[in-house]
Amino acid sequence: MAERPLGELLRHARQRLADAGIADAAFDSRLLVEHFSGTTRTDAISSPDRIVGQVAEIEAALDRRISGEPVHRILGYRDFYGMRLSLSAETLEPRPDTETLVDAVLPFVRETAARDGICRILDLGTGTGAIALALVTQEPRAVATGVDVSDDALATAAANAGQLGVSARFSAKKSDWFSEIDGLHHLIVSNPPYISSSEIEDLQNEVRNFDPRRALDGGPDGLEPYRTIASGASRHLEKDGLVGLEIGHDQRRDVTEIFEQAGYHLLAQHKDLGGNDRVLVFRR
Repeated sequence: MAERPLGELLRHARQRLADAGIADAAFDSRLLVEHFSGTTRTDAISSPDRIVGQVAEIEAALDRRISGEPVHRILGYRDFYGMRLSLSAETLEPRPDTETLVDAVLPFVRETAARDGICRILDLGTGTGAIALALVTQEPRAVATGVDVSDDALATAAANAGQLGVSARFSAKKSDWFSEIDGLHHLIVSNPPYISSSEIEDLQNEVRNFDPRRALDGGPDGLEPYRTIASGASRHLEKDGLVGLEIGHDQRRDVTEIFEQAGYHLLAQHKDLGGNDRVLVFRR
């Protein structure tokens, strides 16, 4: 069928996903139908008889969702901290828990910018650019370098900066952690890979099969990236600069110990929306 009324198509899409056991069938079906038909929630309420011509595209998107592909991968974007960020094959899908890191360091970014007229940020493993771009969009005097080893991720982050109108204050740089980084920064942030290699196979299919493994695998104990950051950060930090990190829910003690042994002290810790340990902030 080439065309269907919007209300009928929404019901059909919801039923297909529900029958396939998709947990958020109502929400996911609405996102997919609205995206591919160019309609809105208001249209569904006010004009349910509106004829939609993109039925084939919507059916194909539903097939992808039923096969296990996350809904935002199908849409090609994810909203984060009030921004719409494009996704690509080698970028982690930014999640609400990571907004906790932005909230934790944003006051420092604003204070530094007010004092010095600028706040220089280094985002290690930038992916879509989510953390760095959230900070520079919230503080107009902040500048950020987003570091990644993936050309695909760097291109995506740069494109997101362009869409947000902050390209002049965000640069995407290819570097294996600190290897290609020069200069001093007021703030180093990272949501590094922190899942132990052996646990990756136990992740939800949507994460294991569609998020890039390189962005998940933190080595045998999930802590290798933290050791790398702790050993290298001081050479790239301004005096009284901060390091802000996302962590796994059970890693607070281990990561704190790694940084304390490297000469840092824990300045703040924050829990995510689910009440799990999620963010640590260190000062040297």
